[in-house]
Amino acid sequence: MSATTEVKTAVALPLPKPRDPQLWRMANCLRALAMDAVEKAKSGHPGMPMGMADVATVLFTKFLKFDPADPDWPDRDRFILSAGHGSMLLYGLLYLLGYPEMTIGEIENFRQLGSRTAGHPERGHAPGIEVTTGPLSQGLANSVGMALAERILNARFDDALVDHHTYVFAGDGCLMEGLSHEALGLAGHLRLKRLIVFWDNNSISIDGATSLATDDDQIARFKAHGWNTLSIDGHDTDQIADAIAQAQRSDRPTMIACRTVIAFGAPTKAGTSAAHGSPLGADEIASARRRLDWDSPPFVIPDDLMKAWRAAAARGVKARDAWRQRLAAARAEDRDELTRRMAGELPAEWCAALANAAKSFATERKKEATRQSSGRCLETLLPTIPELIGGSADLTPSNNTMIKGQKVLTAGAYDGRYIHYGIREHGMAAAMNGMAAHGGIVPYGGSFLVFTDYCRPSIRLAALMKLRVIFVMTHDSIGLGEDGPTHQPVEHLAALRAIPNLNVFRPADAVETAECWMLALENFTTPSILALSRQGLPALRTDVSANRSARGAYVLAEAVGPRAVTLLATGSEVAIAMAAREQLAGAKIAAAVVSMPCWELFERQDEAYKRSVLGNSPRVAVEAACREGWDRYLAPKGTFVGMTGFGASAPADALYKHFNITPEAVAAAAKALL
Repeated sequence: MSATTEVKTAVALPLPKPRDPQLWRMANCLRALAMDAVEKAKSGHPGMPMGMADVATVLFTKFLKFDPADPDWPDRDRFILSAGHGSMLLYGLLYLLGYPEMTIGEIENFRQLGSRTAGHPERGHAPGIEVTTGPLSQGLANSVGMALAERILNARFDDALVDHHTYVFAGDGCLMEGLSHEALGLAGHLRLKRLIVFWDNNSISIDGATSLATDDDQIARFKAHGWNTLSIDGHDTDQIADAIAQAQRSDRPTMIACRTVIAFGAPTKAGTSAAHGSPLGADEIASARRRLDWDSPPFVIPDDLMKAWRAAAARGVKARDAWRQRLAAARAEDRDELTRRMAGELPAEWCAALANAAKSFATERKKEATRQSSGRCLETLLPTIPELIGGSADLTPSNNTMIKGQKVLTAGAYDGRYIHYGIREHGMAAAMNGMAAHGGIVPYGGSFLVFTDYCRPSIRLAALMKLRVIFVMTHDSIGLGEDGPTHQPVEHLAALRAIPNLNVFRPADAVETAECWMLALENFTTPSILALSRQGLPALRTDVSANRSARGAYVLAEAVGPRAVTLLATGSEVAIAMAAREQLAGAKIAAAVVSMPCWELFERQDEAYKRSVLGNSPRVAVEAACREGWDRYLAPKGTFVGMTGFGASAPADALYKHFNITPEAVAAAAKALL
C-alpha cells in the first residue's frame, strides 16, 4: 500500500467513538495546546503530541506516580519523552498537572528565546523534564540507565524506599537509530522489569511513510532482545490501561506497541508527514477543533477539564506522603545514606583517602601507564564511595576499570557495582547519563579514547545536561602502539575539547591521575573525560601538598634563571618536555615546563594566573595529537610538535621517533624560536 493510499484511508474514516468521554476530552486538552503552541510559534511538531495524547492521558491520570508540588521526590516514577520533537506533549502535561513553573505563559512562549518550553525538552529548564531529548533514541537509552539505577538503589534500600517505574515514549525514529539496538539489548539482558516503553507506532517519518526506509518487525525485534511485548490500539483508553497493568506485572522490560494516527483529529493532515514537523495551519486547526468538538479559544482549557487534570495530579500526594513516612521510620543509617546519595553529596572520607593514595604514588615514584594509575585510584575510591558504579564496553583488562573483589551486576543481582556493557560504547554512555540523571549513582565507564567517536552524541548530551558522568578513555595516543591508526586517536582530544562544559583530563603521571579523579568526582555539573595512556610513564610529581591540576595548568618545572622558553605539554608528552628541558639546559637555554592536564579548568583562571604560568617567552607545545586548539597558547611566538596525520602500526617508541615527537625535536623547535 502506498503512502498516499494510507493517508486517504486514514482521512476517510470518522473518528472512533471514545471508550471514556471524559478521558477523550482530557486528551483533547493536550491536542489543542499542541496545535495552538506550534501554530503561534510557526515552528514545531504537532503530530506526535496529538497522536499520543490518549496514551499520555491514561498513563498520567491513572498510573504514573508523581507530585507536582514535590517534583524531585526520589521515589517518583520517571517519564522520558524520547521522541523529543513532540515536546509540546510533555509541556502540555506539566501545565495541566499543575507544575508551578510550567505556566500558560510558557506554553504560549513555545520555542522562544528564554522560555522553559524549548524546541526539545531540556533538563533543568523546568521540573518534570528528566533528561534532554531530541537526538532520537537518546531518551530510550537514558531510560535503561534510569531503570538500572532504580534496581541498584532498590537492592540497597529495598521496596519501602525505592520502588518505581521508568516510562518512555519512543517513536519510529528512536527505533531506527542504531543506539536503540545497544539499549534494548542491555535492558533485556539485565531484565529491567521496571522499564516500560510505549512505541508510537504511527508509521510516519519526515520523508513520508516509514515503509520508504524500513520493514523491521519491531515486535519480533524486542522479543529477540528479551523483552515482553504487547500490541494495542493507541486511541483505545481501555486497551491502554490494560496494557500498562500487564506491563507492571511483567518480569522483563515491556514494550507496548501503540498503533496511532499522527495528528489524530486533523481532517486532512492526520496520518501524513505534513503533520510531523510543521504547523497545521489556521484552517486545518479550525477544522480539527470542530472534529474534536473543541470550542475553546486558543490556549484556554475549560474549567472542568482543568480541575480533572489537577485532581489526577493530586493522586501522587498520598503516595508521596506514605513514602516520606516510610523514610522517617527507616533506620537512621538507611535514611541518611539515601538522602545523601540523592542529593549528590559524596561521603566525607573519600577525598582524604584519595589524597593519601596520591602521597603514596609520589613516594613510590613508580613508572606505570596512567590507566594503571587510574585503576589504583579506583582501589581507594570504590570502598569509600558506595554509589560509584563502574563498567566497560568489553575492555575491562585494558581500561583497568575493575578492581579485585568488585562484584559484577547481573540480572537479579543488582547489588553488583560493575557492569559488563559489552561492545556497546554508545549504549554505555547513554545509560550512564540516565543513571546520573536518576540520582543516587555516580557512574564511570571505560573504552578506548578513539571510540569516543561511537559515543560522542551521549558525551555531548552529558555536557548539555550538566551530569556528573566519568568517561575513562584509555589508549590515548600513538603510544598504544601496534594496533595502528584505526585505534590511535589523533583528532579526538581536539574534538572533545570543543564540546562546551566537558572537562578533558590528560594526566602526566600517577599523582596527576589521582588529582584528575578527584576533580572529576567533585564537579557535580560537568562530565569528565579521563584520557589515559597505555604505555608506562615516569613519575614526575613529588609535591602533593595541593591539587595542582585543579587550576588546569601549572609550572611543573620552572626555568633556572630568567625563562627563555616555555614548554607546554599534556599527558605522556610532559615527560618528553622534561627531557627536552634538560637538553636545553645543557645548551645554556633556561626552559620551564608547564603541565596542562585540563585546558577547560585553565581557561577559568584569572588572567594574572594564566600569565604567570605561560610567561612571556616563546612557547613550544608538544602533544601526540593534532595541533587544533593549541594556537591560543602559542601566540605571539610559538610552535607545535605533534601529529599532522594518522598514526601507524609499530611499537610505541618507534612511532614517537618516526613522527618526530621526541625531546630532541622539542629542543630543536625551542632553539629555532630564539
